[in-house]
Amino acid sequence: MDIVDSGPLRSEIAAFYSGFGQADVLRAAVRDSLLIVPITSDDRVWTSTVRGVRWMTAFTTLAEYAAFENARGVDADAVYRHHTVRGRWLVDYAEQRPDPTGVLVDIAGARPMAFPPRVDEAEGPAGV
Repeated sequence: MDIVDSGPLRSEIAAFYSGFGQADVLRAAVRDSLLIVPITSDDRVWTSTVRGVRWMTAFTTLAEYAAFENARGVDADAVYRHHTVRGRWLVDYAEQRPDPTGVLVDIAGARPMAFPPRVDEAEGPAGV
């Protein structure tokens, strides 16, 4: 049994992969979902940087989170810390970061979804 309610987000991601997704509905679904977010040993949101863009990862199920950790080659006996947060908190946090920051959902799964940061060339980062 999963500890998060992200069924509507998983359904909307599936719609996108089927060619029927709607961007506004997808953004609303990620904001309304409960997501599992990895945290560091000092209680910070775990991030990675790719080509100058910072990314936060989030997962719709514990199985998706486990797949991500397994793909990273982590120790099966270790404890992997995470918080369960509402997607709107994560998206708002990404928007407030001083550097462009996006959100990756289920990145190691069969249907990963990226919410890249919006960057206005005149004003700098504007969020996800």
